[in-house]
Amino acid sequence: MIDRAVRVVLGTRGVRSQHVDSGHARHHVYVVEGGGRLPPIVLLHGLSDSATTFAPLLLRLRRHAQRVTIIEAAGHGLSDEARCEYTPAVHMASMTRVLDAVIDEPALVVGNSLGGATAIRYALASPERVRGLVLVSPAAAPIDDAASEMLRRAFELRSPDEAVRFLARICQRRPPAARLVAGKLVAQANRTAVRDLLRTASAEDALTPAELGAINVPTWLLWGRAERLLPPSMLTYLRTHLPAHAVVASPERFGHCPHLDQPGRLARMVLTFAELATTTRVRVAPLAIRKAG
Repeated sequence: MIDRAVRVVLGTRGVRSQHVDSGHARHHVYVVEGGGRLPPIVLLHGLSDSATTFAPLLLRLRRHAQRVTIIEAAGHGLSDEARCEYTPAVHMASMTRVLDAVIDEPALVVGNSLGGATAIRYALASPERVRGLVLVSPAAAPIDDAASEMLRRAFELRSPDEAVRFLARICQRRPPAARLVAGKLVAQANRTAVRDLLRTASAEDALTPAELGAINVPTWLLWGRAERLLPPSMLTYLRTHLPAHAVVASPERFGHCPHLDQPGRLARMVLTFAELATTTRVRVAPLAIRKAG
């Protein structure tokens, strides 16, 4: 299995593999101590993804940060399936407990897709633990029923050929190892947690304008010009409702998952933002945070 093979390789590079039990599920976590002065960085993957695809990003960031951590959601990668139906609410509760366990000082939280929405909700609930947010195509905005159905169908992968086409959709350019990982992607897309999330998610799980406006940490939204999975309406919604201090960028040649085919560029952007986040202080009235929660 690719995930286990990557764990062995990362272990030779000093990356620790461990598990954290949230009460809802036993989550797999990678942790590596870094050699830099930048704050700890936590990476959160998207739906039907895993820590494996973030390994190139982790290895690039470790030289500059105090620590880099990747958390795998329940039923993803080397994490166990949840002990109950894995709804968006259970996902958030479970991930919050793991984040609380691994973050011992304010960290820069980088989230892609579902991981971006998770990062925002965690920053709203625990702003004292978050130094800043880098949101890469966050799936955090409501969409209509037709768009929701199209998104669900996109994750219905039954063959390696469908998986390769899906990879071409979420990347600006098809990753060289697309054929190699196609089988893993099909298996991951059909795990219980993924199917649970797709079945139970609704527009009510999206972040509201008030919640987005209450973010009180430095925030950078990266929405690539080659985004082909999430509808443009999501970007419009986020642009409209994120707080004034949030920076919105649309990098060229970035698709939905730039960590897959542009890890070097993404790492440089994360590090640039980390430098800024160490000196930027954003303050929002406490009342706004209470309303969001």
